[in-house]
Amino acid sequence: MKDKIIFIEYPKCSTCQKAKKFLEENDIEFIDRNIITDTPTYEELKEWIEKSDLPVNKFFNTAGLLYKSMNLKEELKNCSDDEKIKILASNGMIIKRPLVVTKNGVLLGFKKEDWEALK
Repeated sequence: MKDKIIFIEYPKCSTCQKAKKFLEENDIEFIDRNIITDTPTYEELKEWIEKSDLPVNKFFNTAGLLYKSMNLKEELKNCSDDEKIKILASNGMIIKRPLVVTKNGVLLGFKKEDWEALK
């Protein structure tokens, strides 16, 4: 059995619900974290972003209402990566979800074919 993965979700999100169902149906053990009540910290996000090999901007929930109301599309253009991570850590609703962290990598969003490697 692989190390337990961390599954970070917003329970009302339909994509998160599908992802959670996938994990449960495939008997994949995970630690479940609510992105609102247990928002990833700056330190966690910094580590996960480095581990993911993805640009910081991929971690933003660009379809979210908060992202739009904060005008982050424009704001982020003038921010350093460090400033972007601080913004992400300020509110879980800004972070793309679901977010899965394993000892080997990070998955953002739910694409079943990408998640097959978790089995």
